[in-house]
Amino acid sequence: MRRFSWFNATSLTVGFAFLYLPMLILIIYSFNESRLVTVWAGFSTQWYGSLLQNQSFLDAAWVTIQVAVASSTIATILGTMGAYVLVRGGRFMGRTLFSGMIYAPLVMPEVITGLSLLLLFIGIGLDRGIFTVVLAHTTFSMCFVSVVVSSRLVSFDKSLEEAALDLGCSPFDAFRLVTLPIIAPAVISGWLLAFTLSLDDLVIASFTAGPSATTLPIRIFSAVRMGVSPEINALSTIMIAIVTVGVVTASIISKRSSLAQQRDEQAAARAT
Repeated sequence: MRRFSWFNATSLTVGFAFLYLPMLILIIYSFNESRLVTVWAGFSTQWYGSLLQNQSFLDAAWVTIQVAVASSTIATILGTMGAYVLVRGGRFMGRTLFSGMIYAPLVMPEVITGLSLLLLFIGIGLDRGIFTVVLAHTTFSMCFVSVVVSSRLVSFDKSLEEAALDLGCSPFDAFRLVTLPIIAPAVISGWLLAFTLSLDDLVIASFTAGPSATTLPIRIFSAVRMGVSPEINALSTIMIAIVTVGVVTASIISKRSSLAQQRDEQAAARAT
């Protein structure tokens, strides 16, 4: 077994410091009493209260949540269907074109995607708003769902579906009762990935959002251009806390599920 050398320890420390030290500084200065974000004037939580009274940030956050939930749900449904067709559909006419159209947003620059969608919405006379942002986010996030679900379907044991069909299930019932529960972790992971991408998107939303559908990243970017305020630090700290709680909760649930599965396997082994 290789020893953990000083070089590895130093590299790991520098890497984590590069990633997380700016976040730590941001969190600390969110409790700064001074309006100047680079001058420490004492501990205070006034900017969190001021953030809760900033209606523009609250409206942008509500629009962002609406768009993220709607687009990630639609993207999960379409991405799962696309992954199922690619893995289980076999050879059919246009398969190469179909797979290319699904995976194209993975390598397409966001500027090109946003501009093309903007021209499409203008060409068909569709007013920009929440609906257009949902369509745009669904377009680029469903490919990520397809990749996640496809990787799970490739290793799926088809004999389980065949057994369900032999017992009288229709193809739809076999998918609903057998396949979907087994690939559910991949589907949930795809939804969470699409949700995160929608929350984080700035470029595509700036092309497809209208005056009545300003998302939180657009609002933050507009505010930062006028100067970083302590309210932005407080908002960023809240978002970091939410993400941290979500990651820790998911890790705990995954660990407990793994331990429960191990106990079930051991109990089954003892029973045989």
